[in-house]
Amino acid sequence: MEAIIAKKAFSLSEGNCFEKVTRERPEPTGHDILIKVYATGVNPVDTKMRQTPLNQSERVLGFDAAGVVEQVGSAVEGFKPGDQVFYSGSNQREGSNQTYQLMNEQYVAHMPKNLSYEAAAALPLTAITAYETIFDVFGISTDTEKNKGQTLLIINGAGGVGSIATQIAKAYGLNVITTASREETIEWSQKMGADVVLNHKSDLKAQFKAQQLKQPNYIFCTYDTDGYYDTMIDLIQPRGHIATIVAFQNKQDLNALKAKSITLTHEFMFTRAVHGVEEQMYQTYLKDVAEKIEQGVYQSTLNDVLEGLTVDNIFKAHQQMESQAHIGKLVIKIAD
Repeated sequence: MEAIIAKKAFSLSEGNCFEKVTRERPEPTGHDILIKVYATGVNPVDTKMRQTPLNQSERVLGFDAAGVVEQVGSAVEGFKPGDQVFYSGSNQREGSNQTYQLMNEQYVAHMPKNLSYEAAAALPLTAITAYETIFDVFGISTDTEKNKGQTLLIINGAGGVGSIATQIAKAYGLNVITTASREETIEWSQKMGADVVLNHKSDLKAQFKAQQLKQPNYIFCTYDTDGYYDTMIDLIQPRGHIATIVAFQNKQDLNALKAKSITLTHEFMFTRAVHGVEEQMYQTYLKDVAEKIEQGVYQSTLNDVLEGLTVDNIFKAHQQMESQAHIGKLVIKIAD
């Protein structure tokens, strides 16, 4: 089998430090599944982890994938060789930038029957992040009738997470407002189902007032938490809830949340993996994604495909992520 590795943390300015190597194919045991990887998604977390010091001799990145079950461990019950699957990996294991990967069955679900491997690989990490934010963090009801009249504002609606979060929120009855600025990102966010798309390069508070928009009950920040911190506090309803997936770079005044009794939560999709708690929820959420894709409720957020597992493609994908201009999801096709 082949894998793309890095033997050190590095920035893109240092050049392409990825290497392609040949390895022995691993054997699954227990609850592990050996998956032949057909496509792998690329996410901003890949670029962050690429720059994090290694705790072992080499690192394989990649945390979205779709493929075919090759072998199963002795304790696996829900999968068999030949099954088409999709999954989000764990930061406690090697990633999907390789031709075969071992994954615990709790992280894996059967892939939507109406999607290609590339379209399926675009979904897992961002969909799980969005599900955790909407249901675990915000506590949104799965009963759509109970969510009618509630509003979610998504900062950066055309990104990978924003694109699927828009669809999930709409499917469960929320009114969704997103932000974008370029013509193509505005059109993309509308295609994902946003009720209103605001221009984040203009005053958001003024746009809410001009369009007589209701203050959001929830705000999901997927870009520049520091830059939007004061704006989100101004916009949110009293006792509203703000969630962010982007770490603060500067110190912020938490007392600013007090006057409105605002709840602020950091969402981190790998928390369950790191702490070994409720890991079955990864599969639970992916099953719902697959069901709604097959029903035509959701659509894949795939927007670009690079052909081939090469060091050049991995490097190019990281460049695209760091440009912060990518729309939807970027996927690397590994096998036909």
